[in-house]
Amino acid sequence: MNDWLYLIIGIAVVGVLTLAGLLTGAGRRRGRRPTGGTDVISAPPGEGEVATGAPPEPAVATPLEAPPVEAPESTASRLVRLRQRLSRSQGGLGRGLLALLSRDRIDEDTWESIEDTLLTADVGVAPTQELVENLRTRLRVAGADQVDTRAVLREELVDLVGPDMDRRLRVTGADGRPGVVLVVGVNGAGKTTTVGKIARILVAEGHTVTLGAADTFRAAAVDQLATWGQRVGVDVVRGPEGGDPASVAFEAVKQATDQGIDTVLVDTAGRLQNKAGLMDELGKVKRVIEKQAPVTEVLLVLDATTGQNGLIQARVFSEIVDVTGIVLTKLDGSAKGGIVVAVQRELGVPVKLVGLGEGPDDLAPFDAGAFVDALLGG
Repeated sequence: MNDWLYLIIGIAVVGVLTLAGLLTGAGRRRGRRPTGGTDVISAPPGEGEVATGAPPEPAVATPLEAPPVEAPESTASRLVRLRQRLSRSQGGLGRGLLALLSRDRIDEDTWESIEDTLLTADVGVAPTQELVENLRTRLRVAGADQVDTRAVLREELVDLVGPDMDRRLRVTGADGRPGVVLVVGVNGAGKTTTVGKIARILVAEGHTVTLGAADTFRAAAVDQLATWGQRVGVDVVRGPEGGDPASVAFEAVKQATDQGIDTVLVDTAGRLQNKAGLMDELGKVKRVIEKQAPVTEVLLVLDATTGQNGLIQARVFSEIVDVTGIVLTKLDGSAKGGIVVAVQRELGVPVKLVGLGEGPDDLAPFDAGAFVDALLGG
């Protein structure tokens, strides 16, 4: 009898243990994460999860606040500051010429040194020969010791730079349509930054502006332009990365026309690896824009420090589009201010803007007299 009792008790214990195991397994299966869809990787304790076993607080996305809209510097104060900076950085060329022309005796060696100084400053061969010949004539006729050498040099340099060239920016359209400024140039010359800085100038002068991010193959350029737009409170029209630049430009002009905007600034691609491809792309952008409004200005952005390479770039772009003005960037760190003369002679169009620093308002209209005064050190 006892044996049967022990057997029954044993069977009961085994049954209870088996049932408990089944229940535990089912509970584990219910708590397992599904294997399909998006994996969620939990951080170990100390990296966002509470180690006590309490469920972590749900993550709350903090919305990004738009940066405050800045008030760009006025054109007048920008000019004063940039002339001072240009004078500090460019005075070497003018002082070198003045030192040579102020010698007691100006012989052939001196004139050769003057030519070398001008050529080193990227003035170019033909303008250098022209300037030296004019100086020779004036100093020989009047006598080098009887004239104000600095005044003579200033007059000749101003004539060389071209005081009568039309340097106005055409940024407004007619018949209720916006002015359209197409900005071209190689990548690395500061093209996208220049578009943002021009927008600041126009906003400071009371114009309304829309930016077109048509350099669609450089995501960094599009994002950079968007940041410039946010800073001065202007709209930026952008498309998908690698999209059609002409469609972006078209939409920018269309939006500006619908909203009564004064000016559209269009940033374009600057790849020079394939001249034919670049020509086709820029030509298409210009044609598409002009279905809605004329392009009022085509600005070529050049890096002032590139010297003769900058002239090569200028020739290529002038063959592709009808360049109407030049923007010289990075003029501050260079003693080669003669590039102003060389590029104007090369293209037959004026330098309209110069950039003299990295600051957002370090871009100003170009003035021949102020530039030459800066070359001469004041």
